Amino acid sequence: MLNFTIRRLVLAVPTLLFISLVIFLLLELAPGDPMAQVPLTVPPEVKEKMREALGLGQPMHIRFWKWIVQFFWIEPQVLIDAMFGTTFSEGDLRVISWQTRSPVMDIVVQRIPQTLWVVGTAYVVAILIALPIGIYSAYRQYSWFDQMGTFVSMVGFSVPPFFSGVLVIVIFSVQLGWFPSIYDTTLVVNSWDSFMLQLKQMIMPVMVLALQITAQLSRFMRASMLDNLNQDYVRTARAKGLSEYVVVMVHVLRNSMIPVVTVIALGIPAIFGGAIITEQVFKVNGIGQLLIGAIQANDLPMVQTLTFIFAVLIVLFNLIADVLYGILDPRIRYD
Repeated sequence: MLNFTIRRLVLAVPTLLFISLVIFLLLELAPGDPMAQVPLTVPPEVKEKMREALGLGQPMHIRFWKWIVQFFWIEPQVLIDAMFGTTFSEGDLRVISWQTRSPVMDIVVQRIPQTLWVVGTAYVVAILIALPIGIYSAYRQYSWFDQMGTFVSMVGFSVPPFFSGVLVIVIFSVQLGWFPSIYDTTLVVNSWDSFMLQLKQMIMPVMVLALQITAQLSRFMRASMLDNLNQDYVRTARAKGLSEYVVVMVHVLRNSMIPVVTVIALGIPAIFGGAIITEQVFKVNGIGQLLIGAIQANDLPMVQTLTFIFAVLIVLFNLIADVLYGILDPRIRYD
């Protein structure tokens, strides 16, 4: 397992470099000019100096190499400086947003807590609800609980967030007045009262996201459990006199978690990517809204950095999922 992990980590380096090149080339082909929003009163020579300051006058390969150095070398040094008070990155040029003229990673770090509060909580809630529902639905196949769970899952998976989000706003915010309709990103949690306010404004977006994630995970969990409940090793375990709880919750559940782990692991990067539609509906100033704003403003460094961060997370959690396969099923070996 250790050799497999090391091989995968080594393979991840050229994979991420290739992904970064593809992202860079795709964004280079995108239409638009970051100087298009500059007022017409600005003289042409000033615009030209601004273009040079943004690095727009340099060849493509030079800009790509500079971005690679900034992302993989300078930004980690900035993180080390922030953690230990060193000065490794002092004077180095970081990845700068064309829209805000400030370092991209500083903006990302500011937005991540808002995204994790909402999307991260929704994902944890969805996992805690979906797994027991999927397990019990499979064990009591065709019961009223299974049919009700199937119906709710179909509704949750079919209804888009832009509809369910508006619906819960109308019901719980406009009609009942229980929760605020707009997420206050400036709220600082430093007391019990502020924590309760944060909890109240999180309930509706978490509800919308958790419904969709729960529908997906519970269906995967149910299908995987049904596939394993009819296997020979289950009949053998029952014939040996093991209790039903041990058979289902130890033997069957462990093997059934393998495909579910894949879905969960590949869904975790989406937490950091934010829920673009839900963040727009509830005005959550998170990563998803940041990406949409950067695309609309043609802020290529921001779009490029965010997209590449998502790629890094996907590669990383793919590796974690592969390692978990070997832990859950001893029959899987990476020789």
